[in-house]
Amino acid sequence: MTDALAAEVRRAVGAVTDPELRRPLADLDMLRDITVEGAVAHVGIVLTIVGCPAATRIEADVHAAAAAVPGIDAVEVAVGVMTPDERRALTERLRDGRAPRQMPFGPDSLTRVIAVTSGKGGVGKSTLTANLSVALAARGRRVGLIDADVHGFSIPGLLGIAPGTQPTRIDDLMLPPVAHDVKAISIGMFLREGESVVAWRGPMLHRTVQQFLTDVFFGDLDVLLIDMPPGTGDIAITLGQLLPHADVLVVTTPQEAAAEVAIRSGLVARQTGQRVIGVVENMAALTLPDGSSLDLFGSGGGQAVADALSEGADPVPLLASVPLSPALRAGGDAGAPVVLSDPEDPAARAILTVADAVDRSGRSLAGRHLPLSLS
Repeated sequence: MTDALAAEVRRAVGAVTDPELRRPLADLDMLRDITVEGAVAHVGIVLTIVGCPAATRIEADVHAAAAAVPGIDAVEVAVGVMTPDERRALTERLRDGRAPRQMPFGPDSLTRVIAVTSGKGGVGKSTLTANLSVALAARGRRVGLIDADVHGFSIPGLLGIAPGTQPTRIDDLMLPPVAHDVKAISIGMFLREGESVVAWRGPMLHRTVQQFLTDVFFGDLDVLLIDMPPGTGDIAITLGQLLPHADVLVVTTPQEAAAEVAIRSGLVARQTGQRVIGVVENMAALTLPDGSSLDLFGSGGGQAVADALSEGADPVPLLASVPLSPALRAGGDAGAPVVLSDPEDPAARAILTVADAVDRSGRSLAGRHLPLSLS
């Protein structure tokens, strides 16, 4: 009876999910001796590293899982740490046969990569990317987000990731922090206390983006979003070379000046073989309480970009016009994406429309390679 009860406890504890790796403890080989004496369960587990930031949560979840087994009245949890050999075996298993430094998001990957670009800064591209990632995750999609805007990083703050939060390192793998079920990585997570500026040139930028793609363990993803920097410089070229099969979402404001630059960013992406899947117009007209509209940045820019990028290629749709929104701004400042904090806000509804369109197109393209537009 005692052995059978211990087996039940092992099954229950083994099903507990590591909050960073998002896999059951049994699959990660984190269980050790589990015995039952009378009605007391003695559970041994090991963590990946000393000082694991998820240690408290894992221990609490293990305790709760064991205590929920019928016949168990008390639980004692002993927590240890993996040996170097055990960690090495774990990282090899997590890579699933890939060599270290090998990029897992190649053309044969089942992960859909979407680069969100604008060409021009200050159009709300990062806010849109953060909210889009959260909206897709809320639909049950497994979502990763790379903040490739190294000089102007903002994703940690937009997602509410606390300052000073760093990825957990397991040997040469980095586990990205998770916020709102989105696994996110940004250069802002690596700056020392007091640092706020990244003054790097081409080679360092290239290496940083490459490491985000190769050394960060995102696990199995349905979608990887990349928040691109403004312009068509080093990082745009690097990602075009590393991910020529990626889809591209172009963000603009209604303003003509922003639209002209956004068109250029889409054309550059297409030159590398990437496919422009749609345009989002941000900061569109705000409806005032009296029913009138405030076109602070004019009108028509989003449709103009979509029309220009459709010439000589597959039609590029205008997916949504996202109106100016105090709630969208406030949510970004508070790290509370508006698609969760105020989903009925007009801006939130527009972004949710984009998420629906992206999700539908992803399902319709599942199982086959995307056509590459080389114009």
